Amino acid sequence: MKLTRITAGMLSLCFVLAAGSLATAEEKEQGFKAIFDGKTLKGWEGNPKLWSVKDGTISGQTTKDNPTRGNTFLIWRESDVADFELRLSFRIVGGNSGIQYRSKEVSKWVIGGYQADFDAPGGWTGSLYEEKGRGMLAKRGSKVVISSDGKKLNAGTTTPEKDIVATIKKEGWNSYTIIAKGNHLIQKVNGNVTIDLVDNQESKRAMKGLLALQLHAGPPMLVQFKNIRIKMLDK
Repeated sequence: MKLTRITAGMLSLCFVLAAGSLATAEEKEQGFKAIFDGKTLKGWEGNPKLWSVKDGTISGQTTKDNPTRGNTFLIWRESDVADFELRLSFRIVGGNSGIQYRSKEVSKWVIGGYQADFDAPGGWTGSLYEEKGRGMLAKRGSKVVISSDGKKLNAGTTTPEKDIVATIKKEGWNSYTIIAKGNHLIQKVNGNVTIDLVDNQESKRAMKGLLALQLHAGPPMLVQFKNIRIKMLDK
């Protein structure tokens, strides 16, 4: 009988701890909105020959028989993004991809603007690139301030590159977080801050624009996204 009471007590404690963990997780996600339902591409638009939903993920895929001539994008059409925090999971097999934000559509399904970069070899994952713009703005591991005349000034470091690389799961699932507040941009991969950038170049920077996912031209590749959620931040 004593053993039964102890076991019951331990079970009760486990339930309490589990409930506390769930509450903490919910607290962390407070204010976030899921923008992918896991079943359809509702709210998103891109080339239907290249983008689909597979196994609960947004999947972009090119093959030898079904390539893309240029970089193409799946665009979230429900809203522009300004100040926000985006969280998602991604995996990539072959090729290069990225998450566009505060971007603009230059032609059908073609996007230019800030890009949270990632690639299959892992050489650029976490860096900040400006598609069809100023090119590489901040390599992972760096803090950068862009001056009003466009000069990129070293402002320190974020997570050491070797520590960022050590957490990247090749062909496995990784997490990406993007935080944009005013002209201050932060990107994280698997919880590690990869870049921290302040963009003071008013003539080139973007304070609002589109959110999109990239499928890169070149050899056959597969890129997938899931658990996509966003929180709009107060100004």
